[in-house]
Amino acid sequence: MNAFRDLLKKISGGLHTSKDLSREETATATRMILQGEATPAQIGAFMIAHRMKRPTPEELAGMWDAYNELGSRFQPLDGDVVVFGNPYDGRTRVAPVTPITALILASAGVNIILQGGGRMPTKYGLPLVEIWQGLGVDFSPLSITQAQSVLVETGLGFFYLPQHFPLAQALVPYREQLGKRPPVATLELMWSPYAGNAHIVAGFVHPPTEERFEKTFEVLNVTNYTMIKGQEGSCDIPCSRTNIIGMSTPQGLERLHLHPRDWGFADKDVPLVPETIIQQLQDLINGKKNELMSSAIYNGGFYLWRFGVVADLAQGFSKAEELLLKGEVAQKLAAIQYIVLKIQGG
Repeated sequence: MNAFRDLLKKISGGLHTSKDLSREETATATRMILQGEATPAQIGAFMIAHRMKRPTPEELAGMWDAYNELGSRFQPLDGDVVVFGNPYDGRTRVAPVTPITALILASAGVNIILQGGGRMPTKYGLPLVEIWQGLGVDFSPLSITQAQSVLVETGLGFFYLPQHFPLAQALVPYREQLGKRPPVATLELMWSPYAGNAHIVAGFVHPPTEERFEKTFEVLNVTNYTMIKGQEGSCDIPCSRTNIIGMSTPQGLERLHLHPRDWGFADKDVPLVPETIIQQLQDLINGKKNELMSSAIYNGGFYLWRFGVVADLAQGFSKAEELLLKGEVAQKLAAIQYIVLKIQGG
């Protein structure tokens, strides 16, 4: 406790006297928090102090190190892997198309990993795991070994925090009691629960977060990433505004200005209606056009291009629509349903 207290004192000195932790010090503090070596009072104080100070790239890298050390992770595959980082506390305003994007990518041969937990403060929004349950796939009971099998068999894996990283899940009550997202919520947007090299897609809301991501990736020597100012901080690209997307390249960071109207997409986003979202997504998967179709094609097409499935954006949008309308996305969902049920003994 004394060792943790010293680290807490360093970051909680206020505007003029607080100091940043080193990567190694932050990793130590994060390990002590996750393993319960710090007291609840110390953990709460650390979370608030760290939020007020704002974590540095070196500190985020230290948190990443501790998560890699203590959490389960998917093991390396032969092919390329993409990891999506969405807010763990879900969606409340705009209808999500992330599951459709994932199915489009998996149908095109891209290995993709999603991540998240259950209903979580501070938003208590609709989480991805509940959407998948509504689509007939329950990832929540799967061990990391079972989830790895689903990833290998279908190209889509889901890292479910309560099952795969219970030490991190134990921090959720602190979010509820503090009423604010702690810096670990920032880490979740960019952390990769994959033991190999992956292309990381990190969603965010505020521009300073993007800069923090970029510098943290540099500290971590992560050279393959995409940063999206997405819907509610997710990786869903809005149809209602120009998207300024940060993309890593061999020459450094490149900015893409993506204008929906230039590609014929609707200039509005679809509000989230919890009572109808599952049916909307299911209709899309079955090739039925509805008001979410534009967003699904827009997102699916961009990511197909970004991950090298097609040569340009126009081909990406055409390919995404084709996969939906010709039933390949529906076939991929059916394959995932079958494998998950088989693993569960159903």
